[in-house]
Amino acid sequence: MPPLQTIALEPAQIDAAGQRMLALMGELYPICRSITGPGVRQTLARVAREVPLAIQEVPTGAPVFDWTVPREWSIDDAWLEHESGARFAEFSRSNLHVVGYSVPVDTTLTLEELSARLHTLPEHPDWIPFRNSYYREDWGFCLSANEHARMPVGRYRAVIRSRLEEGSLTLGEVVVPGETDEEVLVFAHTCHPSLCNDNLSGIVIATELARHVATCRTRYTYRFLYAPATIGSITWMATHPTQLDKLRHGLVLAMLGDAGPFHYQRSRTGRATVDRAAELVLRRAHPEARCLEFSPWGFDERQFNSPGIRRPVGRLSRALTGEYPQEHTSADALDLMSAEALADSWRTCLQILEVLEHDRCWINLAPYGEPQLGRRGLYRNSGGHYSGVADRQMGLLWVLNQSDGETSLLDIAERSRLDFGLLAQCAQELAAAGLLSPRPDSSR
Repeated sequence: MPPLQTIALEPAQIDAAGQRMLALMGELYPICRSITGPGVRQTLARVAREVPLAIQEVPTGAPVFDWTVPREWSIDDAWLEHESGARFAEFSRSNLHVVGYSVPVDTTLTLEELSARLHTLPEHPDWIPFRNSYYREDWGFCLSANEHARMPVGRYRAVIRSRLEEGSLTLGEVVVPGETDEEVLVFAHTCHPSLCNDNLSGIVIATELARHVATCRTRYTYRFLYAPATIGSITWMATHPTQLDKLRHGLVLAMLGDAGPFHYQRSRTGRATVDRAAELVLRRAHPEARCLEFSPWGFDERQFNSPGIRRPVGRLSRALTGEYPQEHTSADALDLMSAEALADSWRTCLQILEVLEHDRCWINLAPYGEPQLGRRGLYRNSGGHYSGVADRQMGLLWVLNQSDGETSLLDIAERSRLDFGLLAQCAQELAAAGLLSPRPDSSR
């Protein structure tokens, strides 16, 4: 198997990955997902056709830290029917029409009595909002402001054919073994219904990453975790203490399918290796990207960074919560996604994983002056993979000069501003020539 190196990716490979991800997103889009239930299982069953996914079911009532696994929710149909027979907010037309986790209902109300249970977005009158009531028994409907305006005065039959019952919460994992049992975690949340950026984009990119990493020789073990937001990551942490102890780096993926600039949210310390790796990749390849300070509000990175866990997990996204108007609405749809953006996000994630994978300290075995590289054939052009002979020569010299057993490749990349993949390749060539040796136990 080849090492994990994005420098070797061909444009056709990147394009094909983007097309696969967009096609998978199209298949997953109609499924009604929630924090539990058949929609999550259906989604993971489809993912399992792409990668070797293992499923864990955690039963209702299981204590997970300060939380309890909730009852399982499923739904067959729902609608509002006016006394004239006209129907509104039909679940069969959009699964966003029902407030997630709504209890079963079959009752008759006037429009005025019903109004408190109807959710709209007047500022975007064509959009249906996404709302849920996961941890409080309630019910309601979501509909566009335009559809709401068409509802005549009168009596309505409100029907929600759902179930809340003893069941389980579903977790999915793909584990790609490496040379060590130290782990890199990639997390994608699975709980949102027909919403593409949030977070079908994370699901399909994690799947494509797992597919690619499985074809590579890696030092780390890679764990790709699919779980509902908040309760899912908490449940996994509570039920996997051994794996949690082995977690060295982590990346949460969310809202990565649009064409906007990248945003990286740092881990709790702000200077973890994953933070530095992400910033290095973004600074070089995406100068318009923004790196944000850690916040206890956001996606599941905040659970892994909680004070009792303290695992270095950052989050990569394009759109930002609160700055993406389509978030949690029916406008977060397939027409906003593109194969090009997904492929770019996938490649950027791979570049971050590549830095984590190859960051280590080396020892210069010929430290007295500059060794003679020419007689070792190290000044030849290596097949056009690099940006030029000058960069490669500088990479060789930087790696040799800084390899004192204390300075890592990430340190060298930050200081030299050369491409990390180039430096990693230079280190391998120097090691093959007998000029470098990896410092034992130098992973971070």
